[in-house]
Amino acid sequence: MDFQSVLIMALTLAAGAIVKGATGMGLPLIALPVLTAAFGLQHAVGLMTIPLIVTNAWQVWRFRSEARAPRLAFMPLFLVAGAVGIGLGTWALTSLPERLLVLALGVILLAYVGLRLATPHWALGPAVARKFGPLAGLGAGTLQGATGISSPIGVTFIHAMGLDRDAHVFAVSTMFLLFALVQLPALWAAGVMQPAWLLQGVLALLPILLFMPVGHWISGRLSRQAFDRMILIFLGVIGLKMVIGL
Repeated sequence: MDFQSVLIMALTLAAGAIVKGATGMGLPLIALPVLTAAFGLQHAVGLMTIPLIVTNAWQVWRFRSEARAPRLAFMPLFLVAGAVGIGLGTWALTSLPERLLVLALGVILLAYVGLRLATPHWALGPAVARKFGPLAGLGAGTLQGATGISSPIGVTFIHAMGLDRDAHVFAVSTMFLLFALVQLPALWAAGVMQPAWLLQGVLALLPILLFMPVGHWISGRLSRQAFDRMILIFLGVIGLKMVIGL
């Protein structure tokens, strides 16, 4: 890689790491579009695999005390269904019109943001989350397999529960970690992954691990209301991007 490519990768990953540290998500959503434009989609997805596994494992460990939180009882079935969904999504990637799928998801995401703005105190209860958790997990995993990004379904569902910040970060990081661990062998089996991309992914950890603590520092100074607004803005930007096709 030449100096310009290394600089693009470092700056992009640093920006994504700050958002990841502050909200528990955002690294692939910020980094993938830029890396795809610079290196191609397969290269970008392959490069991001190791950083996604390491950063989310770090956050799962950091917030591990939330694992037994009663409101996270939906997670086991949510994650199992998500792993199944990744297989379905890999099939859908070659069978369904991507633009139609992305447009529909963008509209759903913007509708959710509008609902939360209109009724800020609305949240899914634990019983409802356990009932619909497997369906949401299946959808999130399918989207991950089809597009490489599961946030429009997975993070939206978790955010709708109105969890405290630490529980929210633990839940989304656990989801991202499992999905990345399942997707890695799928990429090998599909012949997409290359050893050089794995090495680049290891090197990409340097700017990520340097700048994620900056995000943690920022989030530690945010109120619960400010953190919630940050997530809503983030989801709104994703939804708008999906609808207009950027």
